[in-house]
Amino acid sequence: MKTSQPPAHTPGKALSIVAAAYVLALLAATGTGYLYRGLHPVFMILSADIAGTLVIYIFGRIFHNASFYDPYWSIAPLFMALFWLYGFSSWAAVTLRQIIVAVLVFAWGLRLTFNWARRWQGLKDEDWRYRDLRTKSKGWFWLVDLVGIELMPTIMVFLGCLSLYPALAAGGNRFNILDIAAIIITAGAILIEATADEQLRDFLKKKPVPGEIMAEGLWAYARHPNYLGEVTFWWGLFFFAIASGISYWWTIIGPVFITALFTFISVPMMDKRNATRRPGYDEYTKNTPALIPRFSRTR
Repeated sequence: MKTSQPPAHTPGKALSIVAAAYVLALLAATGTGYLYRGLHPVFMILSADIAGTLVIYIFGRIFHNASFYDPYWSIAPLFMALFWLYGFSSWAAVTLRQIIVAVLVFAWGLRLTFNWARRWQGLKDEDWRYRDLRTKSKGWFWLVDLVGIELMPTIMVFLGCLSLYPALAAGGNRFNILDIAAIIITAGAILIEATADEQLRDFLKKKPVPGEIMAEGLWAYARHPNYLGEVTFWWGLFFFAIASGISYWWTIIGPVFITALFTFISVPMMDKRNATRRPGYDEYTKNTPALIPRFSRTR
């Protein structure tokens, strides 16, 4: 007698499940924030952020797919921005700065989330890094997933979003030259990341020969231009923070940790994988820097 198999979920249905998970995560975060409303706003939103992460973690465990967490990186800052803007904005906050920062954060977050959604193939599509960790950690994957895949990035993004606190809520400095620099850095970062993602998408749509190296467009000058755009985005937000008030220099902790994450974890992991799958990648590595473009190269 044949046993019935559970119905397969199409990418559309899978995205609906992910959307439901994030609605519940938002409700949990809102409830937790209300429960701890007596805390300083920074610690209140941290508690809400962790509560939301735990809901996504539970969904990932239920569906055996840690990639439920992937959009959290780009979705959480949108709600943090709204929280600072509408929940704790002081009379001294500069309206022009608030509008510009909010627009840039939403442009970054919505684009990055859309880029993930159109690539994700459904509940059986899990990031290769998570699959590797699942195999290596064996029975301890539940802990690796909770701490390494979900809570650590949540803390990283939270630290990065600390720059939004002065920019959207607390800072009182007039709009100044540092704001102009921040606009150029942040908007430029979004453009770099979006361009790199589209170039990679076009490359993959051509169905390249297995092992072929993507070395076109921005990828000809840096091995990970998408990571460069991501890291630069967080530095742009930091410039908005110090434009709001030099006393908020301590928010530099966010971009520093995020830069370290990409430099010492993400880039080495991706390079190691590419070196085993793409002949000639070692030579590409020698001639092409990881993040900072080199415009004069030898081939």
